[in-house]
Amino acid sequence: MSAEAVLDAVADDAALPIVYQDEHLVAIDKPPGLLVHRSGLDAQEERFALQLLRDQLGRPVWPAHRLDKGTSGLLLFALDADTASRLGQCFEQGLANKHYLALVRGWPATAAGQIDHPLARDPELPSRGQVLLEARTDWQCLARYDWPIQPDPRFASARYALMALQPHSGRRHQIRRHLKHIAHPIIGDATHGKGAHNRAVAAHLGLARLWLHALTLELPHPWRAETLRLRTPPGPEWAPLLQGVSVP
Repeated sequence: MSAEAVLDAVADDAALPIVYQDEHLVAIDKPPGLLVHRSGLDAQEERFALQLLRDQLGRPVWPAHRLDKGTSGLLLFALDADTASRLGQCFEQGLANKHYLALVRGWPATAAGQIDHPLARDPELPSRGQVLLEARTDWQCLARYDWPIQPDPRFASARYALMALQPHSGRRHQIRRHLKHIAHPIIGDATHGKGAHNRAVAAHLGLARLWLHALTLELPHPWRAETLRLRTPPGPEWAPLLQGVSVP
């Protein structure tokens, strides 16, 4: 099974799962394999969360932030331009707290840590010559696995880990780039990971996808004196990874 099969099921139902909605904004549980909006990086794609949600609600929507195509989970949209502006300021000022789950290659040496590593603004271009921007991600190891698969024929098994991650800045592809930096790339990441591990885990778990899920989002409501606390549980494909695991 592939992420595209999951997306096809959503397209057949012609509805995106809505996690929260009021008169100003709406949050959905984005399936893996769905672009947020049209992009020249994937010019052949014809389906986008922006378009699907607009048609579903029968009104314009504005994305408040982005998730990579392969990432599943919480995605927030504004329902008017003023709300979009306020949400944009909230994200730019670092007032939105986000937490993710990721399946990564290898076992981290400690139970938790922080990645404080500047990143170039545009990950599609060589880093040399670009201004490096401050970027920090906190992480916690939730579980370790030793599976009887052989992406490297020299070893009878391979090690992976489930991690909880909190980025404290919003650099593009920050989590993916930071995990590559510490030599624990996300499984299913064709850009920053290893193809042999991606293929072996896809066969073992029965699903080829980027194993990254936007779990929670907490931010001030743009119009009311309250804090929004939104959560999208991981999909059923994560169940084999979550047995006996306490997810924060």
